[in-house]
Amino acid sequence: MTSTAGPAAEAAAGERPRRSAWRYVLVLVVVAFAAFWIWALFFASKESINRIGDRAWAARAEGICAAAETERQALADYRVIDDADASMLAERAALVDRATDIVVAMLDAVVAATPQDPKGREIVPQWEADYRVYLEDRRDYADRLRAGDDGAFTETALDGIPISDKVETFAGDNEMPSCAPPLDLT
Repeated sequence: MTSTAGPAAEAAAGERPRRSAWRYVLVLVVVAFAAFWIWALFFASKESINRIGDRAWAARAEGICAAAETERQALADYRVIDDADASMLAERAALVDRATDIVVAMLDAVVAATPQDPKGREIVPQWEADYRVYLEDRRDYADRLRAGDDGAFTETALDGIPISDKVETFAGDNEMPSCAPPLDLT
């Protein structure tokens, strides 16, 4: 005769109830999840992938960029542009070019010295190349303004993110906030 009393009756009769295999899988998943977060919070490296070791290079760069930022801010023109007025668009294009010239000179001065650490020597040229693409996007925008197109400033995207985000992340990770791309065209 089969027992219909259930697990409690089987346990009382001296038989152990069967454990479901899913229970073991669930416990394993919870333990793995907890182990991952313990590792991530307490043992994983917290250093940014973009941070270079030559802190003197980064401090020098920040000084150069801060001076360029001040110079570029002096060009600010808060007039409202009439889209139909070609001369106003040409003035704005000239202002964009002058501001871009300041940023180009800044970048040239920053990369004139090479970082002393291997990681810096490897990734600073990549940052410079990305910055140069962003600067070319600014030149293209000025050309569009001169042609009478007052559309929005657009920039190149790499791996689905705006190139200015990559440049800004490097600057932020190296404590060089003034070296981030200017946000004067948004």
